Amino acid sequence: MTDTVGAGTAVLAKKPDTLPARPHFSSGPCAKPPGWSPASLNTQSLGRSHRSKIGKARLQYCIDLMRELLQLPDTHRIGIVPGSDTGAYEMAMWTMLGARPVTAMAWESFGEGWVTDAVKQLKLDPNVIRADYGQLPDLAAVDWSHDVLFTWNGTTSGVRVPNGDWIAESREGLSFADATSAVFAYDFPWDKIDVATFSWQKVLGGEGAHGVLILGPRAVERLETYTPAWPLPKVFRLMAKGALAEGVFKGETINTPSMLAVEDAIFALEWGKSVGGAAGMIARSNANAAALDAIVRARPWLGHLAADPATRSTTSVCLTVDGADEAFIKALAGLLEKEGAAFDIAGYRDAPPGLRIWCGATVDTADIEALGPWLDWAYAELTA
Repeated sequence: MTDTVGAGTAVLAKKPDTLPARPHFSSGPCAKPPGWSPASLNTQSLGRSHRSKIGKARLQYCIDLMRELLQLPDTHRIGIVPGSDTGAYEMAMWTMLGARPVTAMAWESFGEGWVTDAVKQLKLDPNVIRADYGQLPDLAAVDWSHDVLFTWNGTTSGVRVPNGDWIAESREGLSFADATSAVFAYDFPWDKIDVATFSWQKVLGGEGAHGVLILGPRAVERLETYTPAWPLPKVFRLMAKGALAEGVFKGETINTPSMLAVEDAIFALEWGKSVGGAAGMIARSNANAAALDAIVRARPWLGHLAADPATRSTTSVCLTVDGADEAFIKALAGLLEKEGAAFDIAGYRDAPPGLRIWCGATVDTADIEALGPWLDWAYAELTA
């Protein structure tokens, strides 16, 4: 970090010579896939109705690619819905909760958001299981006679569930997985997931605004046999004339989608297919997380907010910085952005002061490695 050249004299770390080629380490929207450019997008569907033959074909192709890459069984439906991951998860909560008791798990800000909605908006009385930032709640404490709300990967805390072993096979309730920073980065036991939601803007590096809703057969059964006590906004309605609105899962979106965002997602999915599908994307995320972990272990002033490697995110990696407060983190992130070395790496506003560095599949490992010396330089500049 510094070089001492004489008694009481220190020279600041030299500014690195090499910048990351793509310093996009934001945790959402995330780095575009390597090789992306606006000119690479198919634009034939633009300026056309999303209900035209080409519009529906491109939406269906996007759904088919997601199914292929995720290796999703035919028992699960995929729908493109409004409102990003938040819209997709709210849609699931508003249409299916209330039939059974609810357990809501929260160990970071988005999980807390689902708790708030369940309590204040839907007027349910959920059993809430919490843990502090950096920790994971006791998964064994979950009662699977309840519907269970949880985030697979806590984007703002860097803590994830280790796997799906804790989800009961013989559960009576439904599992609702907010999987927005997890899909395409971890293996998913789809037989144990009744509802999953995500946004293209995370591991795919796509655009925001649209969410993806995945429903297993038990979730479909809930929709077909249960009517919530509260009114549903039009954009949340998944039933039509007493039956599931199957068109939603065949490219007939509830509201008008951005076909430009759809084409962007198709590019990202085709890129993902080119690197080996979900397995290849998982390997890229793991390599990035390992490279960042090597940087952390080599520096005594850096640490992981998620102490347990078994539950540490490999996408939204949250770091602690010795002695840093919010102002210090803001200055450090600003200094790196000014130099073009790292964009958007300050931790989430509700999280403890620290750094958050995206390691998803669209980031190149060489750029993570190039970031280390820049962290040294910026830290030295601010602590001199």
